[in-house]
Amino acid sequence: MSLRERINAANEEALRRIVAADPVLVDVAPASEVIPGLRDRMILHSGPPVAWDRMCGAQRGAAIGMCLFEGWANDPAEAERLLNSGEIAQEPNHHHATVGPMAGTITRNMWVWVVENRAFGNRAFCRQVESFQQFGDYSAEALAALAKWRDIWGPALGAAVRKMGGLPLKPLVARALHMGDEMHNRVVASSSLFANAVAPVLVDCGLPKEQVLSTLYYTGNHPFLFLGLSMAAAKASMDPARGVEASTVVTAMARNGTEFGIQVSGLEGEWFTAPAPRVHGLLLPGWKEEDAGLDMGDSAITETVGWGGFAIGGAPGILAFTGGTAEQALAYSRDMRTISVGTSPDYLLPALNFEGTAVGIDIRKVVQTNTVPVIDTAIAHREPGHGIIGGGIVRPPLECFSRALARFSEKYQG
Repeated sequence: MSLRERINAANEEALRRIVAADPVLVDVAPASEVIPGLRDRMILHSGPPVAWDRMCGAQRGAAIGMCLFEGWANDPAEAERLLNSGEIAQEPNHHHATVGPMAGTITRNMWVWVVENRAFGNRAFCRQVESFQQFGDYSAEALAALAKWRDIWGPALGAAVRKMGGLPLKPLVARALHMGDEMHNRVVASSSLFANAVAPVLVDCGLPKEQVLSTLYYTGNHPFLFLGLSMAAAKASMDPARGVEASTVVTAMARNGTEFGIQVSGLEGEWFTAPAPRVHGLLLPGWKEEDAGLDMGDSAITETVGWGGFAIGGAPGILAFTGGTAEQALAYSRDMRTISVGTSPDYLLPALNFEGTAVGIDIRKVVQTNTVPVIDTAIAHREPGHGIIGGGIVRPPLECFSRALARFSEKYQG
């Protein structure tokens, strides 16, 4: 069999595993109880590996916030000293079957969504989504929101999910795509569908009335609630496609505000990085271009499974957040087919005549066509201590894919 034939067969197998995925929300639990390899005095973060002295401002701010949240430090100065000294370990989420939005910071007492891929038996995890601490804000108000998730909302949702026996996410995502979501930064429909599904069970869990009411208000009024679930579902769906010998399919795209990194199925365990790009989009009132940090977050895992920028043509409502036109959005979704192995039989877009979203980014096609994936994303400040400042569209550096392809050729062609 020629190398080309081996690659094509391997990519078909990777695609088969991705589309066969059956992500089911099975729990909401403390990270210490479920995330493999997460130790005390360790912070997981988004993107490829990055040392403290190279971390962007927003990720530094988020790490400071986690030190305060865990009680490892009494003030930001002490937190910075601990982080700079190396006393607090820091590792990528992706090394622990986990993903996190923006800075992506997770520690032992952060409660996480637990999604099991029932088709393959693997699990993936994601923290809550909010607009402050994950962007680098370590104020008392930002940390208070994390405490509510830890003490009130996370435990209540975990009780409800367990009482339900789990919640299948594949049909919910498919329905939300028909309602104008793209499962990355437009998750209004899916958040509402989830809130409706969990509400009647939540009120029958025997929890204190105040906790139930607070959690109902939280789930019913959080437009980005489902992003944590979609990220965990995407991670759980993609991980079985890792390590397929000779496959050129991308299994992860992740950014830490300093570097953009990708991982490839046939090159399992290796990162291919380039400097993180600038996001082009819309800033919230009061902010200027010079305030914006570079691209950050694990949430591009949604694009690897065919959502986000790959489904943006069916989600014109997101353009109020990212900028652009409906025609551009449709073109993005069509263009992504030129760099993908196939399409999804389950995730269909009405705006594209109910055709499936493109799935399975192929590093060969990216380099050959000079077309890189489209990602929609939020924007963080370049300095620590701020919440969200905007949203937009970003494209990975082509260098990530060309480096991966060169390494692939070295490994498989000698």
